[in-house]
Amino acid sequence: MATHKLENYLRTYRKRSGLTQREVAFLVGCRNGAQVSRYEKRRRLPPLRTALACEAAFGVPVSELFAGLREAAGKAVGERLRALSSKLETSATQDREARIAAQKLRWLAERHPLPPGSTNS
Repeated sequence: MATHKLENYLRTYRKRSGLTQREVAFLVGCRNGAQVSRYEKRRRLPPLRTALACEAAFGVPVSELFAGLREAAGKAVGERLRALSSKLETSATQDREARIAAQKLRWLAERHPLPPGSTNS
């Protein structure tokens, strides 16, 4: 059974560190602890620079700090990868287009293999 991941784990890592929201705000360059609170409560998404600063402050990859977001983004990209693969398989009609489509399909297959039993169609 797959476990549901929280959108972010900022509060978890902040609590583990023993830091206050104000201290984390200082470390990551936010104006005050209220901003950190909004990020922790998922009322706002931090800008990329702030998310990367959180990674540096806690020593935890952004993909782990924002595991739920990462999971949702990965699922959406996976769906679009399958759609793109299907489109490439059916759209190329001329020799040059077919070669370019085949090259793209190889690239997709190397980096994003389909799970066993799946098809692009």
